[in-house]
Parts: sequence; C-alpha cells; structure tokens
Amino acid sequence: MTSQPPAEMVDAVRDIPLYRDSVERGEFPILEKDRIAHQFPDNWMTPELKAALESGAAEFVLSTGTNHARMQLIRPPYFLLKSYYRLWSEHPDIAHTWEKGCPRVSLTTVLATQHVARVNAKARGEQPAERPSLADRRLDERTVYVNQQLDPALWTREDVAVMLGEIEQTRSGHPSGSYHLDCSSYHLAHLVLKARQWGLAQALPRPDSIVHAYEYTPDNVSRFLREHFDCPIIDLFGSTELGYLYYSDRQGRYHPHLDEMRVELVPVEEGSTLFSLIVSSIRNPYMPLIRYRSGDCARTVDGSPDPTRIARFCGREKELIRVGSTLLCHGDLDRWIGECAAPVFLYRLRVGEGNAAELEYTTFDGDPLDATTAASLVAALSENLELAVEPVHRQHIPIGKSGKYAWLHPESRTH
Repeated sequence: MTSQPPAEMVDAVRDIPLYRDSVERGEFPILEKDRIAHQFPDNWMTPELKAALESGAAEFVLSTGTNHARMQLIRPPYFLLKSYYRLWSEHPDIAHTWEKGCPRVSLTTVLATQHVARVNAKARGEQPAERPSLADRRLDERTVYVNQQLDPALWTREDVAVMLGEIEQTRSGHPSGSYHLDCSSYHLAHLVLKARQWGLAQALPRPDSIVHAYEYTPDNVSRFLREHFDCPIIDLFGSTELGYLYYSDRQGRYHPHLDEMRVELVPVEEGSTLFSLIVSSIRNPYMPLIRYRSGDCARTVDGSPDPTRIARFCGREKELIRVGSTLLCHGDLDRWIGECAAPVFLYRLRVGEGNAAELEYTTFDGDPLDATTAASLVAALSENLELAVEPVHRQHIPIGKSGKYAWLHPESRTH
C-alpha cells in the first residue's frame, strides 16, 4: 500500500494550515502527536471549523489519557459514541441486540462515570452529587454508567450489590428483559469474582451481548469471561480521536472497520514484525488526521505489514521496553503468560538493573501459582526475554489514577 493519502483525503485537508505545506509538496510525513499540539488550535482553524465551534457542531475535548499525557482535540459531539453505536448496529454477531433496542449498561472507569454525571449536572446548572443517582449517570436514552469507585479490586459487598441492582433495574425496563453490557474487561472480571465471593452470582443478569472497548484485554481475562458468559463477547479497537477502527468476532478474529479511513503498518524498528499503526482518517471532518501515528502497536497473522491481517493489538509504543536484545511489548508478554499460566489475572512487570526482573501477579482464585505452573512461566519468560524473571504473588495490584491498569511497573525503564 502506498504511504501517501488518496486524492479525496488530500482534498479534505487542503485548507487546513497544518497540512498546507504537505499539500503543496504532494508528500505527507508521519504526523506525530506533538505536531498536532503545536500552535493548537490555530494550526487547524478554517472558516468552516470556526463556524462549527460557534454553532456547537464541533467541540474541544481531551483524549482519554491512560498512563500518558492527554491531548486536546476538536470533534463533533458524541463522536466516539456514534462510532460505537454504528459498529454495534452493523456487527454481524451483536447487531440483533441493537435492533432489539437493548439498553447499554457501561461498567468501566469511574472517570467515565464522573464525566457523565458532571455533564448532566452542568446542563441543570448544578454541581454533581458526591454519589450521583442512576438517572444522573445516564449518558443518553440508551446508555447508563454504574461504576462509582476507582479500584474495582476494592469494591465492597455493598458496591457490588448496588451495581447488580442497577443492572437488573435497567434490564427489567426492556420489554424482553434484555441488555447489552459495555465494559472494561478487567472491571467485568472483578465484578464476576466479587459476586461469586459474596454469594451474589445469581444476581448478575446474563447479558445478551458484551463489548469491551476501553483498554487491552489480556488473554487470560478474555478466556475467563468466555467461560462465564455464553453470549457473544466482542473487542473493539479505537481511540478518542479516531473512533473505532477494528472489531473482533466472537472467535476473537479482528476485522477492519475503516470507513473514511486507511491504515498503514510501519515496523517499530528495522526488520521487526511488530508494527506501529499509522492512520489516515477524514471521519472527523473538523480534525482529519493524515498519516497519524496513533501510538498503538500490532502484529499480523503472517508478519506482513498488511492492515487487513492484524491478529493482535499489542499495546502502546511509548511502553515498549528493551530487555536484552528484545524490544518487549505488552501483547507479547501477555501471550507468553496466557500460554503457560492461565490462573494469572492481573500482572505488572518490574525490570531492574542487570539480568533480573519481577512479575507481580494476582490470580482469579487468590492463590499463588502451583510450583509446576510457576516453573513453566519462569522458563517461558527466560527463553523469550533472556532474563531471569521471578513471579511474585500479590493479593492486590493497584489500578492507575486513570482507572486503567499498567502492565509495566513505573520503575521500569521504557524504550
């Protein structure tokens, strides 16, 4: 695939100051995040954008930072939500729950819940309540948010009982008693484990479809959820600035959803089969991104740079870490853990000086790995990383301030 955008994309950005030189030269270099932020928003301003901002057709937002700095963006209101709804309505495995009008219960970061409550309170000219009601956590007629705590591992029995009651209340309001569960996979796994622990498992209504779309889902967590739920479980890959680009089917295979987009895969370093995603998109008319480095990494089924053959999204470029001769990404570490240590739930790698590292981990049942499984994990990590990795069992690994988990300990040295 040629690296330069097609004519219709060039025409869409012709009048945007940021792209003026590229249009004249007929060559678009890879667009980095710092270039987007430089002289923002003047570098994006056109008469059409100015009018859209004045009318409310466009708005300023921040990207959803996980463990890195957030970026200011311009987009239509509900841009990401509309991208989600469109994909849900068209997905071959779950379109039926859209067509049935299933309500969407969202179990994700507390920051997302608080954002919805803040927007609703502002619309009423009020400050959000410390514990917003279910009505105050409603995004629109279809979607409601239920999590009100930062760390799901610290949910109390009361927290879990309240959420289960709210899910049941939402589900029972549908004519057929159906609902769609939108989640961070980690949060849903925590909910299942907590409900079992406190004898509340029967109070968790079975969803008709599940989507996890907020962060990387480890293989073990995906397996755990598929063993517990008998409905389609779909992974969506996307971002605040781009919308959704890929979706999985219920077997876990990824398919492109590149309406008004195209993707290039560029090796993260010479000769590598780990690729950076370079995305061109005019889906957002107010901030089209041409040859934009999304910051995400992926591997393909055959090692080729074919964006239609992506097999695994492997985490963030900024989190790549050099371990001996290996440039390690989240997806590779996760694959090795999933292949030989299925009981592992959460984990965090700490790479120290010299040829030593620790892998902190929790398990689904709370018990340390047995000796055979631990030895298998040590052998696999040693073989792949040329590094002595010691598994260290923890009862709790804290979640980040963003409400998302980091796979690398902050003391590790990133690439």
